[in-house]
Amino acid sequence: MANIVINRSKGRFAEFAERINANDPTNSVLLIALVAATGVESDAVLVDMDDFAAFVAGTTNFATNTGGTRKSLDNTGGITVTYDDTNDRVDVDCPDQTWTALANDGTGAVGDVLFGYDSDSTAGTDSNVIPISLHDFAITPDGSDVTAQIAVFARAS
Repeated sequence: MANIVINRSKGRFAEFAERINANDPTNSVLLIALVAATGVESDAVLVDMDDFAAFVAGTTNFATNTGGTRKSLDNTGGITVTYDDTNDRVDVDCPDQTWTALANDGTGAVGDVLFGYDSDSTAGTDSNVIPISLHDFAITPDGSDVTAQIAVFARAS
């Protein structure tokens, strides 16, 4: 589950997931990006970032390792929204994500994984992507496959 849910997404991430699953708007996706381990600003700073471009405007950077490209899940990507009336909460989940042959080049070590909502994946700009949640994901790549085991990436209760 999220280490932090970004302020702009609090109370909205279930809606984002439902919209992606409904393909409304067309080309909406969940983006999953690796964040470099060095230079990461504090959670208190990152929680206030309104888009992916702002997220990396300071010292925080996306990982640039070979094999570390962003993952994109559309309405066929297996995103689930579970309304749990027994526990009075909603959980949003997606399949585990694997980066194949993630090399120890580019930015080197990875510190976090960031989830975001892009209402139009064809626009191609980070200023359109709303960050949802940031999760600790400390790894030092060595060229092998790396899998992020995701068991609910955001919960509201």
